[in-house]
This record gives sequence, structure tokens and C-alpha cells, in this order.
Amino acid sequence: MRLLVVEDEEDLAEAVRLGLVRAGYAVDVAGDAAQAYDRLAVNAYDLMLLDINLPDGDGFDVCHAIRRGEVPVEGGADLRVLMLTARGALHDRVRGLDEGADDYLVKPFALAELLARVRALLRRDTGGGTSVLEVAGIRLDVARHEATVGGDALHLTPKEFGVLEYLMTRPGHVVSAEELLEHVWDENADPFTQTVRVTVGTLRRKLGGDAIDTVVGRGYRLKEA
Repeated sequence: MRLLVVEDEEDLAEAVRLGLVRAGYAVDVAGDAAQAYDRLAVNAYDLMLLDINLPDGDGFDVCHAIRRGEVPVEGGADLRVLMLTARGALHDRVRGLDEGADDYLVKPFALAELLARVRALLRRDTGGGTSVLEVAGIRLDVARHEATVGGDALHLTPKEFGVLEYLMTRPGHVVSAEELLEHVWDENADPFTQTVRVTVGTLRRKLGGDAIDTVVGRGYRLKEA
């Protein structure tokens, strides 16, 4: 899953980015509202972590603009938003949620809680109530970053894990290479390389059998059974 961190404090932004990357997410960072708008217009993010106090505005206005379609957002205005801020007063939390934030986390916060809230918001893709995905004998524990097939442990790279997670949230559906690149890799990925094809190929070999179909000219599909 691909996330956007909007935070002007560079040390905090880098700490959050590293924590999320180590948890297997692709992460881009914006230091102000203008950079956030630029990235949102060209990249399809699954979740935005949004600070309120920004050099060129505030997170309330950013969230308001997104929810009302006042700024272009690749992937639609239903982007999940988790506000991260030192402003913990009740009226601030209420305003954040009323402006369209999906969750609100007050600084300082523990990385473990941040990751749990991120997982909870991203689970909306699956309609599930836990961080465990199961499809056709494949079991993926997103919280523990563990994968098994037929009960046997899989040793996956972070990108293989990300691709598998994305496919498991859409079993039976064809997912294009461009969509995988958009949601599993960050903005530093080269769109002209064969990185998606190579990653899917190694993942397919580790899963064994024919769990992932290649649909010529369209993309990849995880079999439901």
C-alpha cells in the first residue's frame, strides 16, 4: 500500500517514513500543502497522514479541499486521511473529523499505535475486521508481516509482500502492472523498468502452483480457489 506523509518537521517526517517503510509500506513525503497537492494530483495513494500545522496553510483546509473535490486527487476524493497533530483539544479533534478525516492521532504517539491505526484504515479495502487476509490457502498477517501457504512459511521481500497483500484484497480481479506500481512502489520507482514483472514472477514461484494468473495485455489475477 502507498502512503503520503504530509509533515513539515523533517526529523519527524523521516522517522514516520522509516517506520512505515519498515512495516512494508511505500511512502512519499510532502513538506507543505502545495507539495501534497502536487503529489495527490499524480499518484494514487491509499492513505494520507496529514499534519495540521503546515507552513502554507493547515491540514483542516487540505482535508476540506479534498473531500469537496476542490483539488484534483488521483484515485478519487475517498482517500483515507489520518490526521497527526499536537493539537489535541476536543474542538480540534471534532473539527478534523467533521472536515473529513477518517482518524485523528495526537502527538506524541507511539509507532506501534500509528501502525495499528494505519492497518485499521487500510482494512476498509477488504471489508474485514482483522489484519489477517486468507485466500485459497494463502494466509497473510499484515500486523506481524508473516505469510504462509498451506501452513508453510513464505519468506517474502517487502515488495513481494506488498504485491501479495494488494492482490489478496482483490481476489479474482485483474490488477494491471501500472496499478501495482502505483500502490506498492514509491515515487522513486522507474515506471519503465520490469520491476513489477520480476517481482510478480518471484512471488509466483514462492507461492507455487498457479496461484497468480497472467492475463495477457491486462495484468495479474490472484485465483480465489
